Parts: sequence; C-alpha cells; structure tokens
Amino acid sequence: MPVLVMKFGGTSVANIDRIRRAAKRVGIEVANGYDVIVIVSAMSGETNKLVSYVDDVSPLYDAREYDAVVSSGENVTAGLMALTLQEMDVPARSWQGWQVPVQTTSAHSAARIEAIPSENIMAKFSQGMRVAVVAGFQGVSPEGRITTLGRGGSDTTAVAFAAAFDAERCDIYTDVDGVYTTDPRIAGKARKLEKISFEEMLELASLGAKVLQTRSVELAMRFGVRLRVLSSFEEYDETAGTLICAEEDIVENKPVVGIAASRDEAKMTLVSVADRPGIAAAIFGPLSEHAVNVDMIIQNIAEEGRTDMTFSCPIDQVKRAEKALNEAKEKGEINFHDLIADTEVAKVSAVGIGMRSQSGVAAKMFQTLRDEGINIKVISTSEIKISVLIDRKYMELAVQALHDAFELEKAS
Repeated sequence: MPVLVMKFGGTSVANIDRIRRAAKRVGIEVANGYDVIVIVSAMSGETNKLVSYVDDVSPLYDAREYDAVVSSGENVTAGLMALTLQEMDVPARSWQGWQVPVQTTSAHSAARIEAIPSENIMAKFSQGMRVAVVAGFQGVSPEGRITTLGRGGSDTTAVAFAAAFDAERCDIYTDVDGVYTTDPRIAGKARKLEKISFEEMLELASLGAKVLQTRSVELAMRFGVRLRVLSSFEEYDETAGTLICAEEDIVENKPVVGIAASRDEAKMTLVSVADRPGIAAAIFGPLSEHAVNVDMIIQNIAEEGRTDMTFSCPIDQVKRAEKALNEAKEKGEINFHDLIADTEVAKVSAVGIGMRSQSGVAAKMFQTLRDEGINIKVISTSEIKISVLIDRKYMELAVQALHDAFELEKAS
C-alpha cells in the first residue's frame, strides 16, 4: 500500500479530545487505502514545562540528561494516539525514536538525522499494522543515547520519514490552515496560498514565517517531498491547506508571493575598522565561533584606510556578538573605534521566484516604503528575495503597504 506521513503539532494534540480528533483524520486516510506514519509532538506546553524542570534542577545541565527529559513529552502523545486508534479498531502501534531507529548525530539538543532504516516499520505493515505512531523530535546517537533535534524538530522528523519511506505526501497538521501571503494578524487582506515552491517557503521560513521549521523545508526540497500544511481544526477536505512543491508544479509565478517580517532583529556596526585584506574574516570568524547567526552585511566606502562594517543578527545574540568582537579586539585580531548595537529594528522581506524573470520588484518595494516615510537602514538581496532593515515601529505599516503594493490579496 502507498505510505502517507501525517504530522500533528502540539496544539493539535493538546488534550484527549484533540487527540481523538486527530485520530479520526488518520482513520480517514487509512480508509483511503494508505499505510500511515503519524509523527506527533508533545502536548501543547509540555516541552516548555519539561525544560523548566531541567533548568530548576540544574541550570548548567548535562545535555544528555536534558534530552532524556524533554523527549518524554512526545512518548506520552505517541502512546495515547496509538491507544485512541486502537479504540477505533485501527491497528496501530507507537514507536519511540530509538525503536525505529531514528539514527542521529551526537549533538544533544541539536542533533541531525543521519538515517532512518525502514525495515522495522515496513515489517509491521506487512503483518497488518496500518498506523505507526512515531514520537517526533527525537532519535538515538551512535552511543545509544536519546537525542533531540531542536525546537520544532517534529517537522523535520516528519519530512525525513516521508523521504525514507518514499511517501506519497507529508501532511503537516497545525493550528493554521495553510501558508499565507503574510501574517494575517498584521495584514487583514492576507490570502491563503494554494501552492508555494520549496524555495519560496524556505525563504519565508528563514525570514520569520513560523509555519514550518526551516530544516524541514530544506529536507523536503532536497528529497522532493511534497508537503501540505493544513489545520487540524477544520473539517476534512482533500483540497485544504497549502501544497509546498517543486517550482515546475506551479503554473504561473507572480513576482512576489509573500511578505515576511521579523521583529527580533538587531543591527550592529563596527565603527572605523582597518580596511585591509582579511578584515572580513577577522570579524566574522569570531562571530561564527560564538554561534552568532549573521544575516545582512554592508561595508561602507573606505576613507583613509578605515571603514565601517554593519551586519544584522537575532536580537538575543547581541550580547554574544559583543563578547566575540571585544575579545577579538583585546587579542589584537581586529581594531575598531566603537561597536554600536541598534536593537530597535525589524526585517521586512519580499519573496518570490517570479523575481527571476520580472524586473522592477526592488524599485516598487523601495518606492512604497519611501511613500510611507519609512527609512531603509540595510538592504540585502538574493535571486528570489529582497530584505530591508527598518525601524521596528514601522514594521506593521511596511508589511501592509507592501502587501497592497504587490496586490497579494489577488490570486492572479
């Protein structure tokens, strides 16, 4: 039988009633002739509670024991889902990561999946099991220890299973009914997309859209896994949600498909840095070593052998960035006059694969922001994306104005 992967997030399994509702969705797909692999998250709020327990017991915790504790939430959900399906007369079994086994690296709390052997679960399917309920977010290291994949890792688990089992599709059930042209809480005219390409979804996910974990989209694009994002709270409909697929599966590409925004940004400027070969490596090497996620970079025109270097990073990494750069300065690796952190900025981005073939997107974006009196601090572009840093207080205005300018409320 064909295999279908269904993933249910924390809000979709937050209590027994919601688990029963999710199980009914699974039962429908079983009746449609699928062998189903269900990936479950912990019940909503459960992982946060478990993390707080670890922090209370041991602020400087052993990462191996941290994983052992925080992975337990998914185990509870998997068992309850399997029991619920059994009560519906659907042959189901729960599987923890080590039982599959989901083979990962040894990087506790940030492990990466290396392989998912299919033999164990496929053997059970051949013996009459119709649903394998797998605890998401977790795996097992080469040393035999439980590992976790990082927050949101159940999305990655689901896509990895879809790739390993050559699933027809991977359905991600969440508390939203699809991918929108922008955050509906900011722009009331936001429209749900019927389809979006892997590349566009990857950009939106990395730029602030919270629908899918970035790693899961990367994995889906790499292995060609067709993803569908849909709500577990709406009535079942085969055409529901948003399909994330290859570019060639989309008939017509608008120049811009969505506007993303992230308010948790900071702009950092090194003032009067020596303008010499290797200075960029001297700056961004220490930042990388301190796990600072640098995004936008701009270097000003040099004057008398000195220049200013500006970059953006997540706001919660500012202290780490300051520590890295000041230590590099003390060691004599770099020399700068001042380090200025602006923590009152936001990043707004326009994304669309149609930019490759249609000109004028940047001009329209900059004109729109100018008309609204919004000053651009930093600009970054790629083949299918234009991002700007602006004052955070103008973020909602910018999103609304750009959504209107590119007429994203219209389907075509």
